[in-house]
Amino acid sequence: MVKVGDISVGGQHPVVIQSMTNTDTADIDATVKQVFELWKAGSEIVRITVNSEDAAKSVAPIKDKLIQLNCNVPLVGDFHFNGHKLLALYPDCAEALDKYRINPGNVGKGSKRDEQFNQMIQFAIRYKKPVRIGVNWGSLDQDLLAKMMDANQKLNEPLSSNALMREALIQSALLSAKSAEEIGLPKEQIIISCKTSDTQDLIYVYEQLEKRCNYPLHLGLTEAGMGSKGIVASSASMGYLLQKGIGDTIRISLTPEPGETRIKEVVVAQELLQTMNIRSFVPLVIACPGCGRTTSTFFQELAQQTQQYLRENMPSWKKIYPGVENMKVAVMGCVVNGPGESKMADIGISLPGTGEIPVAPVYENGEKTVTLKGDNIAHEFQKIINDYIQKNY
Repeated sequence: MVKVGDISVGGQHPVVIQSMTNTDTADIDATVKQVFELWKAGSEIVRITVNSEDAAKSVAPIKDKLIQLNCNVPLVGDFHFNGHKLLALYPDCAEALDKYRINPGNVGKGSKRDEQFNQMIQFAIRYKKPVRIGVNWGSLDQDLLAKMMDANQKLNEPLSSNALMREALIQSALLSAKSAEEIGLPKEQIIISCKTSDTQDLIYVYEQLEKRCNYPLHLGLTEAGMGSKGIVASSASMGYLLQKGIGDTIRISLTPEPGETRIKEVVVAQELLQTMNIRSFVPLVIACPGCGRTTSTFFQELAQQTQQYLRENMPSWKKIYPGVENMKVAVMGCVVNGPGESKMADIGISLPGTGEIPVAPVYENGEKTVTLKGDNIAHEFQKIINDYIQKNY
């Protein structure tokens, strides 16, 4: 188990959701705003880029402003190339961060690599900070890869290029973690990750990591993509691994649509964990896809309004209604499956389909309690949800 700020990662602790800002860290106000939004959406750890002196100077003020907003989310510094210099020049940055992310492939080249890696680990030891050894498919340690390729060519049955790349990822993470321990970083301060952009590669690599080490594993498909592609690829690979008990903290690395907020990756991570019954965050809305029986868009609009209503109210509800995040709400569009699904949910509504009697029965704990009709169904259903929560939680 590793402590990141007040968050416990690994062991028997719940899978932790992470995200990362895409603001210029030197822009203090923009970064504070985005970190706060991610935290409010449910990100339990937030990573920020520390790539320049201006960025490093801004870390402590960012942390201070977040604390003023009563936001104590742990901040992770993402370091590449010049991290050893920035940590040396700006001790306030080194102190303010709750974790350092070090990429072995980008920490230095040739003879400088080990020296600069050593320096960063020394800072982590000095400031008592955990470290994520974060290996990435796109920035793999080329020196290690070259050595492994030379050795591979001498084998009677050499590995394929893809198998060799997979093994190089694993070796880079494990050897770097071992080196960090030899320098003096306690094992209880190390998390590792090996990210790829291919689902099958990710599955193989993490299955191997699970067998070969017992460090907490940060799980994520890197460069997952935009929209449905990114969601499907992340869910397919990470869902499989999580089902096998692999992964202690996760990030869904979605490319935002133009103008889209960053919080979608947090929502997707929550929904992935919740649909797999690993953790619960907000009541889930069960809704049918619609068909020729549901030519009206009303049930779609009600499902959307209901999900939004639940998300907006969860911050206050979870403080006074323990367990409300486990509630299931059904918004169904016609008489075929509507009553049955509504009865199986904690609370559900079955709206009239095309040509059906214009009434909407509501079910609570499997029993019909009221029938709604008219133009105010959405508001009335929200009030019924509120009353149900007060009575049952």
